[in-house]
Amino acid sequence: MKKFHYIFIVALILLSYSCKRDLTSEGVSKVTTYVTLKMTGEHFMSIAKGTPFTEPGVTALEGTEPSTLTTLGTVDTNTAGVYTITYGATNKDGFKVSDMRIVCVYDETAASNDFSGNYARSSNQSLAEWTKIAPGMYSVFNPGGAPGTNLTIHVFNPTDNIIIVPSQVSSDGSITAATNPQGGEEITYTPDSPFSYSWVIVNAGYGTSPRNFTKQ
Repeated sequence: MKKFHYIFIVALILLSYSCKRDLTSEGVSKVTTYVTLKMTGEHFMSIAKGTPFTEPGVTALEGTEPSTLTTLGTVDTNTAGVYTITYGATNKDGFKVSDMRIVCVYDETAASNDFSGNYARSSNQSLAEWTKIAPGMYSVFNPGGAPGTNLTIHVFNPTDNIIIVPSQVSSDGSITAATNPQGGEEITYTPDSPFSYSWVIVNAGYGTSPRNFTKQ
């Protein structure tokens, strides 16, 4: 009889331990509220060299409560170039969010340029379609000369015949940039007929070979 009581007590202890473990370590979930960044103004901007830049503004909210916003990057309006401003915030559980604004400071030569038109890729004659949307700023559909694409990016011409394509969120949501064939930031547009350029598309869906284009 004593042996039976001992076994019964041990079973109760083990059952009690098992129940406590289940209640404290299994089936537990936690809801976190991500910070929402709301930008005033455009993600892509162009301003004339020497013109003051006024930050349009960004608000950060965790639910309905303001969150601390961090800003990285500045715009030098006295120097033609392309500047990226990155905004970030972290919620109370440590989850980060970010967004960016790209600003092109263009000079007089870039303002008078117009690179709009269709450019055929040398390897397959697929067209990249350039549209000037503001001084020093273009949208380019099918920048890689890849048949069947739906990719559109923003391309900047801050000065002379220099093209800069900074890392950005493109139309399909992917992160895209472009470099010259040597890997540098500045891409040279050949202004003499035939108008042409060569670049490497930096995107997970593209290879690393240079892509050569000539205006049609």
